[in-house]
Amino acid sequence: MLKKIAELNSGAILITGDGKRLAKIYINAWSKDGRRVLAEYLPFQVNGDVYIGPPFDSDDFDVYLIINPLSRSKAERERLQKWLGEHRDKLILLYEHKYVKDSITRYRIKDFIDYLIAYKRETVGFERVDVMRLEDGRIVESKTYVRRY
Repeated sequence: MLKKIAELNSGAILITGDGKRLAKIYINAWSKDGRRVLAEYLPFQVNGDVYIGPPFDSDDFDVYLIINPLSRSKAERERLQKWLGEHRDKLILLYEHKYVKDSITRYRIKDFIDYLIAYKRETVGFERVDVMRLEDGRIVESKTYVRRY
């Protein structure tokens, strides 16, 4: 399912739990495909070309990176949800530092995202990535990946 997300042309993906490596892989893959990427700012290094700026002011880009959408004020979250509803034809990566998995159902943004990737680094020597596909705010498909280190 992770590879299917890298091949998407449109939709909203929410990565939670500070999964910098996953977000970096997706942004690099999409920018290498020749897509124009706009980011609010970059919390990690990227190999491709990425423009920095406010995403709500521009419609010229193919991919958008929005940082901490769940940690914003109520007014900013409402503005983001309205913007997500208007830009269903774009590829949007929402990157959240805090870990959210099943509790995504408490947020209204669940109605606007297509995939949720919940990254968690466990203390016993492994990483866990839960990938969920959502339709109309409901989880319709789920897969868990575990990597030992």
